[in-house]
Amino acid sequence: MIILDHNITEDQADLLRKWKIRFRKIGVEVGRPEWEDRQEILRYLHQAKQATFFSRDFDFFNAELCHSNYALVTIAAPNKETASFIRRFLRHPKFKTKATRCGKVIRLSSRVISWWEIGNEQQQDMIW
Repeated sequence: MIILDHNITEDQADLLRKWKIRFRKIGVEVGRPEWEDRQEILRYLHQAKQATFFSRDFDFFNAELCHSNYALVTIAAPNKETASFIRRFLRHPKFKTKATRCGKVIRLSSRVISWWEIGNEQQQDMIW
């Protein structure tokens, strides 16, 4: 299941729909609009099955948030490129399946994917 944070704009969500990428958005299809608090979102993700959560909030890029049940992906790009980054990430061979994403906290930037994962205390970086 792909979940978008409330901070991903509707025009970017529309692009994902156009590209037939299915997702649920916090405050619309999942949770409540007042879920501004990171703890509320994490509580939901702990119960979800193999969810991938996309956000523009850099507070989610924290090694302590790694969990085997979900992936957290923060996007460090201009707002108008958010959907493109999501689509590009979901197509990347290293992160293409839920199983290869779960257990990781990931940051996407224009040139680099950085991540922490369960069982590895070192941040990893890869040019994409």
